[in-house]
Amino acid sequence: MDKVQRVVIAGGGTAGWIAAASLSRLLGKSLSVTLVESDDIGTVGVGEATIPPIRTLHKLLGINEKEFLQQTNATFKLGIQFEDWGQIGDSYIHSFGITGKECWAGEFHHFWLRGQREGMTAGFGEYCVEHEAALAGRFSLSPQQPLNFAYHLDAGKYALFLRGIAEKAGVKRLEGKINHVGTCPQTGHITHLILQSGERIDGDFFVDCTGFKGLLIEQALHTGYDDWSHYLPCDSALAVQTDVHKDPQPYTRSIAHDAGWRWQIPLQHRMGNGLVYCQRYLDDQQAEQRLLDAVDGQPITSPRLIRFKPGKRRKGWHKNCVALGLASGFIEPLESTSIHLIMTGVVRLMRLFPFEGVTQAAIDEYNNKLDSEMACILDFITLHYCATERDDSPFWRHCQSMEIPDSLRHKIQLFKDTGRVFLDDGDIFRVDSWTQVMLGQRIKPRQYHRIANEMSDTEFEGFMSGLRQQVKHKVESLAKHGEFLNQLRG
Repeated sequence: MDKVQRVVIAGGGTAGWIAAASLSRLLGKSLSVTLVESDDIGTVGVGEATIPPIRTLHKLLGINEKEFLQQTNATFKLGIQFEDWGQIGDSYIHSFGITGKECWAGEFHHFWLRGQREGMTAGFGEYCVEHEAALAGRFSLSPQQPLNFAYHLDAGKYALFLRGIAEKAGVKRLEGKINHVGTCPQTGHITHLILQSGERIDGDFFVDCTGFKGLLIEQALHTGYDDWSHYLPCDSALAVQTDVHKDPQPYTRSIAHDAGWRWQIPLQHRMGNGLVYCQRYLDDQQAEQRLLDAVDGQPITSPRLIRFKPGKRRKGWHKNCVALGLASGFIEPLESTSIHLIMTGVVRLMRLFPFEGVTQAAIDEYNNKLDSEMACILDFITLHYCATERDDSPFWRHCQSMEIPDSLRHKIQLFKDTGRVFLDDGDIFRVDSWTQVMLGQRIKPRQYHRIANEMSDTEFEGFMSGLRQQVKHKVESLAKHGEFLNQLRG
């Protein structure tokens, strides 16, 4: 129950500097924060797509959006376009906006399902401004036409940007490789780090941002790891950057192939590309050639191989150590949740921060919330793989028949039977997100809530056409995404 005043962050990168910037800017009067990292140790640095809650943390940190966009070469993101997932030739967008209007008894998709039964042909996304703006390549920050958006960003430059914020707030950065993690023989708590240089860094609380190896949380504290490979078959990724010769679109592309999927993430100055795959169905050499054959533009880096094991640490907080980023686990990059999990972990830690000493109650609360959050994300990501009609390759035939979590099986069956989506407490994705993906992956409800039938035919037709017209007018008033970025840069 020793008071916590000295926080030591092991590792830099996105996770380390998000933690350092947050703790120093928001709790800096009560804490001294030291970050240890080595220039000789690279970071994964390919988590370049985000989801909308990143903007909340930016507001807490007082980040100037224009400065952030300029220093990280960021673009705006209204959603993710999924291609060839349900069947080859399919395409849908998981957008970040609100679709249509809901009522007390049922969300908007129940009204849309009534329209489908009555012969209306408009797609579900045509009732969402963000969906239609993404397809049209339009964007604006106008208060009169607010959009729900996230960013594509250069992860390396983002870490440097956050480092500047953290160091201005008093964070001390130490250069060097960690050679030893010292623990107390009686309690097992971490007491200090020793660098290769022999320098000793003492602390009261430690944040592990050392990536997949989990130097503190796993190698020193032995928390264990839950392997989720039986739900998520992909275990490898290749990343390469290419030049660009056209305006960036305001969405991420996720294109399925016969052994996984590949991404395209547009930044202001380049395109981020990657191929995610399962080694059992595609070897590294074939994967690299497939990626290079598929990219737009000329490569400006060599393809970089990343191995990963989907899953999570059994304890995100153990004794006096919290793991963030890849040190705490990794699901996979399909829905851009990696940076989000860093941010929610930091915020959760700050809300439970053990100023007067570490308590088991705080540890349990942190880990329970983390487990719930990770389980919901696991369900959502697994949905993309298991809800497919593709049978053109051994990989997709495996996905059709593989084991899935019981919670996901219930959600899918509930949607099929009733058209309903009920969210768990830890779910970061809204009903609209679940609905867009399930409909996009060809899961169709057998019924809809009869609240949608309370309107007369004339009222219903006016209601639906009015919503579409509102969306159309809003999208037409937005600027072209590329032109808007140019104005911001100017």
